Amino acid sequence: MALVPGTLSPTRKVPAHIARPEYVGKPAPAPYTGPEVQSAETIEKMRIAGRIAARAMEEAAKLIEPGVTTDQLDVVAHEYMCDHGAYPSDLGYRGFPKSICTSINEVICHGIPDSTVLQDGDIVNIDATAFIHGVHGDLNATYLCGNVDEESKLLVERTREALNRAIKAVKPGRQVNIIGRVIESYAKRFDYGVVRDFTGHGINTSFHSGLIIPHYDSERATQTIKPGMTFTIEPMLTLGSYDYDVWEDGWTVVTKDRKRTAQFEHTLVVTADGAEILTLP
Repeated sequence: MALVPGTLSPTRKVPAHIARPEYVGKPAPAPYTGPEVQSAETIEKMRIAGRIAARAMEEAAKLIEPGVTTDQLDVVAHEYMCDHGAYPSDLGYRGFPKSICTSINEVICHGIPDSTVLQDGDIVNIDATAFIHGVHGDLNATYLCGNVDEESKLLVERTREALNRAIKAVKPGRQVNIIGRVIESYAKRFDYGVVRDFTGHGINTSFHSGLIIPHYDSERATQTIKPGMTFTIEPMLTLGSYDYDVWEDGWTVVTKDRKRTAQFEHTLVVTADGAEILTLP
């Protein structure tokens, strides 16, 4: 049965002493004009932000079972980030009303936590980003709720594997399009769709720096990967087409054929010989 929007709870408060990203209270963030290669100091701060985001996501995921609402997941992640001095980056980003994204079944990305109740057999993605010490750490993962069918389980496992393969492909001197080439070639083995219009992105002091990381083989993604670059890889694979619709809320992206989709994401820094994951718990 296709999902429908639930009811939103009131906006959650963030303690006054926690620093806000510059975009909070504004219609859009200021354009990022800094470098894609980050200093050692910035990267160390991003490790802290990434760790908090990863732990917040894990804490929220512990609640996943039939009968739990996505709003309850938001409460846990929100409180974890605030308790650790971090601002939930999603909250107030271009007006987004909640602290994480929760995307169920056919929702590709940007699902808004609300009164929707998780059902036995659902798959649910949690996307969490933390802002602390002036930088962001961003990750997501797709989880199983109750007794999930084999086709959906395989989709989730293979989407995780697609991310892992893409991370291993990151090497200084290669072009960014190696990332999408690896993901797309793996996904094609199973006739999965690879979402094209929602991508990985540069991240640092800016939530989205302007650097685009496609998850398909794009001839335009010719930037050279350099040590110290920080960005996300977050493939979205579908059981059917990658075409999509957007709900009236302006955020929730669903597959046009309403077939299931899964996603995994990490924030990375490019090292001298590969990539280090910055979003580990």
